[in-house]
Amino acid sequence: MRMGLLGSGNVAQALATAWATAGHDVVMGSRRPKDRTAPGIPVTGPREAAEHGEVLVNATPGTVPPEILATIGASTPAGKPLIDVGIGLTDDMGLAHLESCLAEQIQELLPRTPVVKTLCTMTASVMTDPGGLDGPSTVFLSGDDAEAKRTVGRLLDDLGRPASSRMDLGGIATARGQGHFALLFLGVAGALGTDVFNIKVVPLSTR
Repeated sequence: MRMGLLGSGNVAQALATAWATAGHDVVMGSRRPKDRTAPGIPVTGPREAAEHGEVLVNATPGTVPPEILATIGASTPAGKPLIDVGIGLTDDMGLAHLESCLAEQIQELLPRTPVVKTLCTMTASVMTDPGGLDGPSTVFLSGDDAEAKRTVGRLLDDLGRPASSRMDLGGIATARGQGHFALLFLGVAGALGTDVFNIKVVPLSTR
């Protein structure tokens, strides 16, 4: 599958490498492509990455101006899924989006693009290597388009996250819970002394 990642930081590079290793044709889009390198992964501008991908991935910081995403919207065919893994945090580590979340804003900005929020409740190394944790954990999905979620599910399979580890929260409005989890994530990371962890939803026992 052709994938266009918007961003070229640690998260983008980790996901790009993992999906390329799984056999996908991956390109990263950077605002400064000449200043960025990623072994084995072509780095272009955001518009070129968006045009390349059958699936787009927003791995830009959550405080990146929406205009950057708007520039790729005009050249993106209707129905092309966009996976949003970004989190909006201010310089003092507060939430940049208090009354909504990044995924909701992207969906409003790109109404023809089915947005799916996922993977944002964990750090980059856990996104791509869930087997490195001491046991299984949960990955959440939020979005309005069922077919887009199925596509994202197949890509999560390639990251070692089978259907049994995934929880569909519902429509794009539920992405707000994922985005606002960032505050709890920071608290847990401080308590543990590491950000290499994830959570698992443990349902009521049926025994």
